[in-house]
Amino acid sequence: MNKLVAKSAATLGALGLMAVPAFAQDAAPAVSPETQYIFNTLLFLIGGFLVMWMAAGFAMLEAGLVRSKNVSMQCLKNIALYSVAGLLFWLTGYNLMYDGVDGGFIGSFGPYAFDAVGGNALDTGYSTASDWFFQMVFCATTASIVSGTLAERIKLWPFMIFTVVLTGFIYPIAGSWQWGAGWLSEMGFSDFAGSTLVHSVGGWAALTGALILGARKGKYGADGSVHAMPGSSMPLATLGTFILWLGWFGFNGASQLAMGTIGDVTDVSRIFANTNMAAAAGVVVAMALTQILYKKVDVTMALNGALAGLVSITAEPLAPTVLQSVIVGGVGAAIVVFAVPLLDKLKIDDVVGAIPVHLLAGIWGTFIVPFSNGDTSYVTQLIGIVAYGAFVVIISAIVWLILKFTIGIRVSEEEEAMGLDKAEIGVEAYPEFGTGSQRL
Repeated sequence: MNKLVAKSAATLGALGLMAVPAFAQDAAPAVSPETQYIFNTLLFLIGGFLVMWMAAGFAMLEAGLVRSKNVSMQCLKNIALYSVAGLLFWLTGYNLMYDGVDGGFIGSFGPYAFDAVGGNALDTGYSTASDWFFQMVFCATTASIVSGTLAERIKLWPFMIFTVVLTGFIYPIAGSWQWGAGWLSEMGFSDFAGSTLVHSVGGWAALTGALILGARKGKYGADGSVHAMPGSSMPLATLGTFILWLGWFGFNGASQLAMGTIGDVTDVSRIFANTNMAAAAGVVVAMALTQILYKKVDVTMALNGALAGLVSITAEPLAPTVLQSVIVGGVGAAIVVFAVPLLDKLKIDDVVGAIPVHLLAGIWGTFIVPFSNGDTSYVTQLIGIVAYGAFVVIISAIVWLILKFTIGIRVSEEEEAMGLDKAEIGVEAYPEFGTGSQRL
């Protein structure tokens, strides 16, 4: 089951009327609609706060992978983008994504209305507020991907303006095509929890921004050399990765969208296990490849290997066997290991590796869905991948270029050298060790 049926299939599931997902039992529900309503709502809420915790994971990952003079800025951007996403997804995002799409390209405008206090509308199968919350945190995840790629040289307020457009319009419209019962869902495209709808959408927006923004000063030499800019804290980056890994169980597991039957709970458990195995395979493959290629294991590649495995399995975490999950996650990590130096050759500066992890591994995970799910086709998956890429790149480019030629999107060379903590927000993350130490 995927989010396409968040408004209807879960409703029927609560009443015991729907055809159960693959692997679910054929027996009639053993609990009342009221009990199913409670369990379905609980799944949304637990999954939602786990995905919300991923915001902390992105913040810590980015804080660890940027230089110390830009850590406060990344922390600020991550809490700000999460907040903006929440407001915009209530203001218009949810309705654009789910209300009245009906096989088309877009839903309706306007704020979302929750159930009344003490509501007991069993026809939905879950609390509408829990559904909104669960869908909202996915929206925020998309914006987090852009934050890391463009770190250390983008101005705060142009980034926030782009976040408004991304979370309020680009992501919801793109999501409506599949999860809102839009044209791609009618075609048979499948993306269970968002390898493309969340991760590739964020990745395409990040890639477009990186191309227009340009690389950090000194990253690439005139002779084609690449100058490493090590991050400030590998412990923080590792903590961020573990937080993201934990949050992914809510990301994928709660995308089952129902927990009112034994079959649903069994499937949620299977999703957890497959998600974990794909991530584990990603770590091992990244470690092995960096040892072979560079004669040393790269911890940042190991971290991104885990994330690549997670992104790759997200498009279909239910159907695969354990071995298939390991293959999908391992190949995703291999893509990242080979893509990172390729981006450097192209002089595309991605500070945290979000483009290989979220865009390329997301494309891989979406394309390979038919490997384990016989109800899909490679042609349809490819059509969806291309459609999302074209839509997000075109709209993102328009927004980034408007910002560039009006208010500007890049800080000055002096501000970049000083660090955005001091230049843009005036709060250094580590004043005892940075430029602030000269004043203490």
